[in-house]
Amino acid sequence: MQAGKYVSGALLAVGLMLAGCGGPTVEATEAPDLTSHEALVPDCTGSTAGTIYYSNAAHTAMVGYMGCGCGRWTRWGQTSSYSSATDLCPKEYPPEV
Repeated sequence: MQAGKYVSGALLAVGLMLAGCGGPTVEATEAPDLTSHEALVPDCTGSTAGTIYYSNAAHTAMVGYMGCGCGRWTRWGQTSSYSSATDLCPKEYPPEV
């Protein structure tokens, strides 16, 4: 009777070792991609398009800018859900009002 318990326990242990933790081993997985996933800087040649970001729906306080309006790709401040397209280049941060 006790021998059966030991055999059952041993079989269970062997089964768990063979099954592992359910995932592939580190050696069997693909090497992680360590390159940056950020988008490339856009070509601003001939473009003056940009986006101004505001802190509120009334567009009274500018909090950021992103675009080609400064002759090159420019990004400062923060983005928000309140924005407007522009051809201007707001260079000051924080902007003068």
